Amino acid sequence: MATVAVTDASFEAEVTQSDIPVVVDFWAEWCGPCKQIGPSLEELSAEFEGKVKIAKVDVDSNPNAAAAMGVRGIPALFIIKDGQVVSNRAGAAPKAALQSWIEDSL
Repeated sequence: MATVAVTDASFEAEVTQSDIPVVVDFWAEWCGPCKQIGPSLEELSAEFEGKVKIAKVDVDSNPNAAAAMGVRGIPALFIIKDGQVVSNRAGAAPKAALQSWIEDSL
């Protein structure tokens, strides 16, 4: 399972109403740190398949979802479980740190 591209229109269905926890990555094409963590998130998506969904929201194309979540800088990562934010973090991090953060939040 690869990461899921989420839009303003699909945010509620894909994230808020998901039956499994969702890691939401707010990113943009021009963001260097966003590009750094992209491959790690793809790998983690496969490793957590069936347990966690990893969603990516392009803030340039989908400003409403980012605004609703209070995103002020990118990359901004949120873990949403049962429609509620259970954890969030900003900035790039190594894959091991992202994996640990996800596991600790479940």
